[in-house]
Amino acid sequence: MIAVAIVDDHKVIADGLERLINESGTACVIGKAYSVAGCLKLLKDRRPDILLLDISMPDGSGIDLCLEIKAKYPQVKVLMLTSYSELATITRALDAGANGYVLKNSEPEELLEGICTVASGERFLCEEANMTLQKNENSPMELTRREIELLQLIAEGYTLPQLADKMYLGINTIRSYRQKLNIKLNAHNTVQLLQNARALKLV
Repeated sequence: MIAVAIVDDHKVIADGLERLINESGTACVIGKAYSVAGCLKLLKDRRPDILLLDISMPDGSGIDLCLEIKAKYPQVKVLMLTSYSELATITRALDAGANGYVLKNSEPEELLEGICTVASGERFLCEEANMTLQKNENSPMELTRREIELLQLIAEGYTLPQLADKMYLGINTIRSYRQKLNIKLNAHNTVQLLQNARALKLV
């Protein structure tokens, strides 16, 4: 049986994945975590064959976490399981050492295939992620209208509460948009975000 650990900040999703995997007959879940800190704590005690890892976490990025896991626990194979389908995010995850990439809208059979493929030592990309890589290798950065609006306001120096007022959104929603921008533009802080955005002529 393939030993799997799940790291996803949504408990309902993690529980559903656990049921799916445990009922597959080929893998079993040996642990779950809901944050970057929780994942690192889990890995101190257990060594899964496969780590299903989301990108968006309340206390950091799954891509940065993947880098850390690969440095500390190189034997653990990381299969990204996320809703981010953009070329830049897929590329960053693979560059960080991810052994596979599956989107959350994939069929359950595709996820189980990914677990088995990665466990056997091969890379796995779900059909949509694979098509994105093949078709869009040279595409420009893709940002949504709201992400572009937020980026421009950040460049103008607005604070988090001001951004929420300007865009008529809640602070948590702004934080979520901001995290997506950081992931897409490979940034860890505001200075880096704006530097990378200016280099791509986005602001």
